Order: sequence, then C-alpha cells, then structure tokens
Amino acid sequence: MQKLPDHPAHRVDSREALVSHIRSLRDDLLTRGDQWENPTLERYLEALAAWMEGTPDWYRGFGQEMPADGDWKLFARALSAAVVYE
Repeated sequence: MQKLPDHPAHRVDSREALVSHIRSLRDDLLTRGDQWENPTLERYLEALAAWMEGTPDWYRGFGQEMPADGDWKLFARALSAAVVYE
C-alpha cells in the first residue's frame, strides 16, 4: 500500500479543520487564481463532481480502498447550503 501524497486536505480531521481548509482554498483562489485549472465556479463544481466520481479509482491507484465512513450527507448539505447562505 502506497502512502497518499502529502496535501493539507489529508490532515482535515474535524469540522473546524474543514472550515479552515475551505478558507485556505478561497485565499489561494484570491492570490493565485490565475494558476488554478478551474478558477470559475462552473469549472470548479464540474471538476469537483468528476473527481468525486473517480475517487474509488484514485484510492486504488495508491493501493487503498476509499474510506467508507465519510459523512457524505454533511458535505452535500454544506455544498447546497452555500448556494443561499449569507
């Protein structure tokens, strides 16, 4: 089994850490958005959906199985709530 690549996302282990990670992504977009492959909301959401769809294969590429204990409903609710949340 290969180790997953080092990335800040792999250290998210709580709601607070997820909030911090999302804010870091926003800050990175504001400072380096011209370097992002998907700098618009439309492209970002399409890439997010595509990556989520391919997640099992991504894990298999590292000789691992996708964790079954992710809270998919919470993530979906957060994405949907951000459409209207002020």
